[in-house]
Amino acid sequence: MKHPEVTTELHVIARAPFTLYYEGPATSLSATNKVGQFDILPGHADFFSVLNPGEIVIETGGEPVSFTINNGILTVRDNQAMLFVNM
Repeated sequence: MKHPEVTTELHVIARAPFTLYYEGPATSLSATNKVGQFDILPGHADFFSVLNPGEIVIETGGEPVSFTINNGILTVRDNQAMLFVNM
């Protein structure tokens, strides 16, 4: 049985209609949905969620990137997280 390749980084794209908040590697991403606060780490299973208003925190291995949203969606697939917010 072949095991998936282990990786230590996500690739994150976080954008609004007229703003690119972040695009690049990350070690984690934190957000909030209807169930509560959650984290996305490298190797996360495919995931889709509607986001609640609140703070998004992207840990980059350096200075974290954080911003507040009113609404949004998040998709995770193949170690790539895409956030579309404030639509």
